Amino acid sequence: MKNFIRTGLITAAAVAAFTVNAWAAGFDVNATSTGLALRGVDPVSYFKAGEPQDGRTDITSVYNGAVYRFASKDNKATFDADPAKYAPQYGGYCAYGLSLGLKFDGDPRLWKIVDGKLYLNLNEQVVKLWNEDIPGKITDANNHWVNVEDADPAELLKK
Repeated sequence: MKNFIRTGLITAAAVAAFTVNAWAAGFDVNATSTGLALRGVDPVSYFKAGEPQDGRTDITSVYNGAVYRFASKDNKATFDADPAKYAPQYGGYCAYGLSLGLKFDGDPRLWKIVDGKLYLNLNEQVVKLWNEDIPGKITDANNHWVNVEDADPAELLKK
């Protein structure tokens, strides 16, 4: 079953790899082809509102080469004061995927804050696998991230 899920995840990651923005953000941030991070969701909203809220097109900041949108000017100011605190871990890539050393698209609607850090995952199946051992998966993902942070997601699938 896990091989079936992994095969499905790899296929999804291959498709998602084409949406990654190499233009400005590089491969360390999961952004759209236009450079938009979190698909336009306000990163501060997870922490302040307790849920993702769509950001406005007229309230933005650039961090690590990607554009972040905000629901309010206050949220933008909060982010600008400490962007690393509010930006998703692993550049917004799927936390479970990173625990395997792979980069899958992170869905901003599938999130969890752990120890004050925002993590995203690919889909509901992956969330279930990640929830089986969140601390272990975070440790694995952290260990892989240092080696794959700047790697093209499509290249990781070839290994």
